[in-house]
Amino acid sequence: MLAEAKRTVRVPLGDRSYDILIGPGLIASAGREISARLKGRKLAIITDENVGARYLPALMESLSQSGLTATSLTLPAGEKTKSFEHLISVVDHVLEARIERGDAVIALGGGVIGDLTGFAAGIVRRGSRFIQVPTSLLSQVDSSVGGKTGINTRHGKNLVGVFHQPDLVLADTDVLDTLTPREFRAGYAEVAKYGLIDKPDFFAWLEKSWRDVFAGGEARIEAVAASCQAKADVVAADERENGARALLNLGHTFGHALEAFTQYDSARLVHGEGVSIGMVLAHEFSARMNLASPDAAARVIRHLKEVGLPTTMQEIPGERPTAERLMEAIAQDKKVKGGKLTFILTRGIGESFIADDVPASEVVRFLEEKLGL
Repeated sequence: MLAEAKRTVRVPLGDRSYDILIGPGLIASAGREISARLKGRKLAIITDENVGARYLPALMESLSQSGLTATSLTLPAGEKTKSFEHLISVVDHVLEARIERGDAVIALGGGVIGDLTGFAAGIVRRGSRFIQVPTSLLSQVDSSVGGKTGINTRHGKNLVGVFHQPDLVLADTDVLDTLTPREFRAGYAEVAKYGLIDKPDFFAWLEKSWRDVFAGGEARIEAVAASCQAKADVVAADERENGARALLNLGHTFGHALEAFTQYDSARLVHGEGVSIGMVLAHEFSARMNLASPDAAARVIRHLKEVGLPTTMQEIPGERPTAERLMEAIAQDKKVKGGKLTFILTRGIGESFIADDVPASEVVRFLEEKLGL
């Protein structure tokens, strides 16, 4: 697979279509890219303490050079920022900035800031224009694309939100060089997910090329672009997750339950790590149900372990979850319909499918076995 210096992936949604720009230097050129697409001249930037300290001045300068006026709000970093409390803060800031139709709200940060800011943009003035500037690998390949926004509650993750598509996504791959190894690995779990859903050739390429992806350069740009294209294709076919888009949740039902159990404590577990463990559990559960060969699960485990991601629940620091606690979270999953459990399972590498009405008793037994209970 070869890549150009910069790539453009189009998300085709009629009059709401938008571009995902992928490559180096996009924060420095953000003003030019935004002004070419935006009628308004005012912007409200939402970021967090970690990202803002590093990238907010450069973004503000780029916007200023293109004649755009911007205000900013800096929030605490971390998953706990996806809350009602901080949603109110963002909404207040956007209203105080007098963002009008034609202006836009910018999310400068990872998935937390993107989800929270997108939710605020979706409800302020019944829908404001919205631009994503994702700064983590996870947000560049997943959460910044597709219009899912939301916050967490004590009942579970992302249970309150709206679908609100961005008008532009600027995925500056230079910023990925500043991520910690743990952050990059966590994002890589979502990259691997696209191969495991329905692109076995992409997963095979990752098995051979993951070190180049981690090192940066063309392989990294190619991995980000391939992931964004995979998600754009699914979103275009099923924007509001009435069908095939649910496949993007491979590993997420188990992963979200683990995140809820840890109370979104990033010291114990971050989203991509939960997805990594969840994808392994999905493949192992598929094998247990005689849907797939155990060899597929072994291959997934081997690759995720090789890149340094956790593959078992026992690797989560602190208190061990119980099957009962995890089932409480799974029962709140957004894919539950009529009280019946829905999982994304697999028949092999790149052969995922939506399994409706999975017996809860089978899931409980499986989790108890994996937990050694």
